Amino acid sequence: MELTILLCFVAYTALLFGVMWLTGRRGATGNEAFFRAGRRSPWPVVAYGMVGASLSGVTFMSVPGGVYSGAWTYMPLVFGYVLGYAVIALVLLPLYYRLNLTSIYTYLEQRFGAASEKTGALFFIVSRLLGSALRMYLVVFVLYEFVFRAWGVPFWVPAVVFIAIILLYTFRGGIKTVVWTDMLQTTFLLVAALATVVAILHRLDMSFMDLMRISHEQGHTRMFDTDPTAPKFWLKQVVAGMFITITMTGLDQDMMQKNLTCKTLRDAQKNVMTSSLLFIVVNILFLSLGAALLAYAAQTGFALPVGEGGGVVPDKIFPSIAFSLSGFTAVCFVLGMVAAGYSSADGTLTALTTTFCYDFLKFGGRRSEVGGEKGVKGGGGTNEEDDTIVLSLPFTPHHSLSLPKVTVRRLVHVSFALLYLLVIIAFRPFHTQSLIDTLFDVAGFTYGPLLGLYAFGLFTRRGVRDRAVPWIAVASPVICYVLKLNAPQWFGYHFGFEILLLNGLISFLLLLCFPKKKIVTHNS
Repeated sequence: MELTILLCFVAYTALLFGVMWLTGRRGATGNEAFFRAGRRSPWPVVAYGMVGASLSGVTFMSVPGGVYSGAWTYMPLVFGYVLGYAVIALVLLPLYYRLNLTSIYTYLEQRFGAASEKTGALFFIVSRLLGSALRMYLVVFVLYEFVFRAWGVPFWVPAVVFIAIILLYTFRGGIKTVVWTDMLQTTFLLVAALATVVAILHRLDMSFMDLMRISHEQGHTRMFDTDPTAPKFWLKQVVAGMFITITMTGLDQDMMQKNLTCKTLRDAQKNVMTSSLLFIVVNILFLSLGAALLAYAAQTGFALPVGEGGGVVPDKIFPSIAFSLSGFTAVCFVLGMVAAGYSSADGTLTALTTTFCYDFLKFGGRRSEVGGEKGVKGGGGTNEEDDTIVLSLPFTPHHSLSLPKVTVRRLVHVSFALLYLLVIIAFRPFHTQSLIDTLFDVAGFTYGPLLGLYAFGLFTRRGVRDRAVPWIAVASPVICYVLKLNAPQWFGYHFGFEILLLNGLISFLLLLCFPKKKIVTHNS
């Protein structure tokens, strides 16, 4: 079985490299292809591919496994996603297309100043690096536990292999390649989930309606938690889902970079709204898979996997049953996990490179991005005519280094791949809960300041002291962490994903406390 799984992994990887080769043959090349895909991506391809990019290994593993303890209470969060996508389509996308942005954090420089831009970009880098590495970690963890561990292979080996492969197939094409590979990865994710549901129904000799009836009787399809103090109270889930989408998609360079490769604003808006409706259908599929897994365990006496403390480990339910059910479901599961791993990392690696190049190294120059004055203060400047970038050397301020942008971009790309690898390896001792909860915990603290900054910029005409923004962006998550830690004792309240909204609100209020005398003209 292990050899079969390895061959499937190799075949799927070869397929990805085939897509990379095909996409590299036509259209834009070089940095234009890497950062913007020539803005020629067909919107239906982007919309379908975004499903896989958003699902990743966390949804593939944690959503079905989460049915064990949370039933279908994840769905109100998904309904909130749809509201969030509407805000992205009607508010954020028109702004990004009007300013012709490559990195969305360039807007913060125009609105507030250079410190705000770098703060927004840095919070994205930290959040995406951690969040996406957690997604990728889950894929490596499962394949290690069920395949490589039996061969005596250390955990870090499959981690290195995965990162190396992603680095290689994104190295040249960047976002142009990712748009098309995401479509392939979405397909494998959905086929794996659907094939497992069908296999379980066949083994139990029941119809899908029978499964839903049994699951309903056992309480596994309960969708709405009506306790207002519970972390997954349905109304909190809807509101949190809306703001999670606004921040983790609309204010996220990874997700928006794909949207910005569409030819026109209208195409990008159609892409976003189509994706939001697809998410409802796809998440129902994954929750149905969770119900099927529990029904299989109950009717066959399958022992659910437990951790060192004796409790059931939700993230292991799907792989445990898939590997015991049949060789076919095991292979489907591995291919789905591999697709999830690639889809969660390739776009992120490209987006991290883009953000660093545009917001810290100033690849685009101010004039090309936001209509400002050409030339860059601080670390570097661009020379658009000969496609080079001039970098000031940190310890020799009177000397500079001129390098081709392609060379600098590749160095940045490799550096982020190494950071990615280090985070994956370092996280292993801390994997103690469902990763979907860990992921949203990270997002709640790191995306909150971005939410506050963009809300302040879009819905007020006030200025803010640019130098105060980094301090505000650090203070707000610290305050929220203290509140979340002590709220059960202080107020008898448990914060869930809505901590993100509170974080954004605190950031907004703190920005009001540091006004700039001159009112800023609203440029959006």
